[in-house]
Amino acid sequence: MDFSDFEPSSYGGVTADERAVRLGPSLSGTNLARAGDYNQRVVLQVIRRHPDITRTEIAAMTNLTAPTIANITGRLFDSDLIIDAGRRTGGRGQPAVRLRINPDGCFAIGLNIDRDHVTLVSLDLAGVVRSRFTRQVPFAMPGDVVEVIRAGIAAIRETGVIGMDRVLGVGIALPDDLGRVALPHRPAGYEAWGAVDLPTLLADVVPWSIHVDNDAAAAAIGEAQFGDGHDHASFFYVLVSAGLGGGLVIDGAYYRGANARSGEIGFLPLADDATRVLQDVVSLSALTTRLEKAGVMQPGIDPTQPFPDAFAPHVDAWLDDASSALVPAITAVNCLINPAAVLFGGRLPADVLDRLAADTHRKLRAAAPNMPATAPMQRASLSLDAPAVGAAILPFLDRILPSDAILIKS
Repeated sequence: MDFSDFEPSSYGGVTADERAVRLGPSLSGTNLARAGDYNQRVVLQVIRRHPDITRTEIAAMTNLTAPTIANITGRLFDSDLIIDAGRRTGGRGQPAVRLRINPDGCFAIGLNIDRDHVTLVSLDLAGVVRSRFTRQVPFAMPGDVVEVIRAGIAAIRETGVIGMDRVLGVGIALPDDLGRVALPHRPAGYEAWGAVDLPTLLADVVPWSIHVDNDAAAAAIGEAQFGDGHDHASFFYVLVSAGLGGGLVIDGAYYRGANARSGEIGFLPLADDATRVLQDVVSLSALTTRLEKAGVMQPGIDPTQPFPDAFAPHVDAWLDDASSALVPAITAVNCLINPAAVLFGGRLPADVLDRLAADTHRKLRAAAPNMPATAPMQRASLSLDAPAVGAAILPFLDRILPSDAILIKS
């Protein structure tokens, strides 16, 4: 295997700041090597999004010359990233070779660290989750996370679901200010997360490059690359986890803002109580607190799976409160950003996310009937384990998929 054409900028890891580079405000130029790398990534992306495409069609879509396409696809074949899917028959002349992504061409591992769980997934090049390893650990400390990752990687290795020699890297998604934000049951000492350097913490258990980002950013980036981003170039992502986060994708690229804190809707003051913020109502922590007070909460339950029947009336009440609380925030999103869609994901069963999106949309239309435009609201296609899956996509983005950062000379 030769991935020399796909090396990250620094083997030790890739940060969100490095991933945030955009062409617009930059006066930095590029060089032939970087332009060639970018073109190669564009061609791979075209093949990934258009299975059975031919070289001629790639040239027409990318405006690259036929010899350039031949050279690039040759390198992609050599790296086992694409496969020959047979010849297209029925047309005039020599039947053209159809090209497809090789799902086994490379893999990545995604890790989501949050206040209620640690989840590890492995992903192939086609975006299919090959394995899932999760532990419901309330407020896991750094040492606990190391042991979960050690066990998770051992489980992936044991099952043989991915080629460990073809892993591009490990993406890690976690909330900003993980140890600082006050949530119910936060233990003393949890603020230690504020001083943790993840590549250093995981050096003994992760033998690949490490790619770190915010959990909502990872979920939104994943959706842009492998999910509904194919249909919506601009969207706002609502991530319901232990807290509440948001992510903004504009023209296919994640927008971070001046201080890399865009999309932080969880910290918006509530319209009827400025002493509280939106994530005090719209979050898994808020729902869990409600279930605990009702005496029906079960320890160790995986909130991504269907809820027990005993939860139903309490989930209904939470959905009513959560959707009402979301209306002012999503109204502002629609008026200020005008996204093509508002997508919901996070650690909730699919039917609960569907209802949250539908109820919020219905209440928003009733509360603001004269808005110039109201985006449709729906569950994200990668909603299950969205931050972990998004984290797994980070190594693909940093190593083999196109981004503005590739063209900027460092």
